[in-house]
Formats: sequence, C-alpha cells, structure tokens
Amino acid sequence: MVRQVVLDTETTGLETSQDHRIIEIGCVELVNRRLTGRRYHQYINPERDVDHGAMEIHGITDEFLLDKPVFASIADEFLSFIKGAELVIHNAPFDVGFMNHEFAKLEGYGQVSDVCDVVDTLVMARHMHPGQKNNLNALCKRYGVDNSQRDLHGALLDAEILGDVYLLMTGGQVDLVLGGQNSQGGNNGLDDIRRLSSERPALRVIRASEEELSLHSNQLLKIDQVSNGGCVWLAAPDDDAAAE
Repeated sequence: MVRQVVLDTETTGLETSQDHRIIEIGCVELVNRRLTGRRYHQYINPERDVDHGAMEIHGITDEFLLDKPVFASIADEFLSFIKGAELVIHNAPFDVGFMNHEFAKLEGYGQVSDVCDVVDTLVMARHMHPGQKNNLNALCKRYGVDNSQRDLHGALLDAEILGDVYLLMTGGQVDLVLGGQNSQGGNNGLDDIRRLSSERPALRVIRASEEELSLHSNQLLKIDQVSNGGCVWLAAPDDDAAAE
C-alpha cells in the first residue's frame, strides 16, 4: 500500500526567520493513487498578528484566529495523520520549513523528514514544463482542473486541487473520453476526475469456466497450426523472457 498525503499550509507571513507561524493546515489522503475521502483540516492561533500582505492572499484575520487552538495542542493529532506518508506539496521547502519551525518550538519533536518523505510538485512541474508558469493556477489551467472557487488561497481547498493536479501530472485516475474531448469540447477528457468512494463494494471478479478455458485452448491450437507454430500466446515463459 502506498499512502500519500497532499498538504498545504497558510501562514502569517513569508519568513520563519521573522517568527511567522502556521495558521491553517489542509491535507487530503491518497492510498494507491486514489482519493480516500480522509482529510485533516485545522485553523491555528499563531499567537501573533497576521501580516497585511498575507491576509490579502488568504483572507484569514486575527479576529478569526483568536479562539482557534495553538499549534502545541494539535501537534500530536497532525503528526499522527501525516506520519509514515509521502507528502505531496507544491513548493515543499516553504511548507516543510514552516512545519519544522513549529515542531522546533516544542520539546520531543523532530523534523518532518524524520517521519515523512516529500514530493515537490513544483520541481516536478518545472521538469515537465520548462520555461512555463508552474504555479497552482497555471497547472489547473494546463490540466483542466476546476479552480473556480479559488478566489483566495485556502489550505484545504488548495490541497484538494493539488491532489487532482498531481494525479493528472503523474498519469492517472481520470475519466477516459473517446475522441480526446468531452461533450463540451474540453481538454482531452481531463476536465473531471472520477473520485472513487472508500465505501464502494469490491469489484466482482468473473473467472472463465472450464468449458470456456477449453474452447480458448482449442482456438489457440488452431491459430498455432495455421501460423506454422507462430502463436505467441502458446510460447513458453522462458521464450517470452528471452524475447524481452
């Protein structure tokens, strides 16, 4: 099982060197490249003012954060959610730096790298699309992900959007549309992602009957006869391996 957590944070400002703090954490879980529906979302009282420039980006005010828990009171719950997962983050040094800054203020906590591996989707995007804009909005446009609700930055919304973008960037979990477009002429069928419910029943596996297996074997023998022994489906495993 491969467990990943797509993560984003909002902060009081840009620099941990100025003791800026995390004020929102948003996470969504992927297991074997499927969104499970499990999330972690928390607003945090930073015990300091939010910079005006930061507030213009995410819209989170000092007054809103006054009654929210401090990081120390949610650290264990948050760490339990991400521990052992591969974190998927856009511009990972920023978010990881802030998380490490928060954990460093507490006794008995190490760094994020002690418990998680990290994938930086910004680095991935720059390799895949050199010389182009690779911020989250640009990637949404490029991969046909709906970000119409993203008037302001928000950690949970951005994590959900990044989860969709990441799956498309790495090649999967999308509806396939014959002809390369959806009914509205969309972007190669990439406009909608099919989310699979964690509550769905297991897929039924229908196996061939003995009669069907016998008919199949007879058909392969006929193909082998008319092709003078060229039926590749009757090749021995060793022959297949040698051919590779």
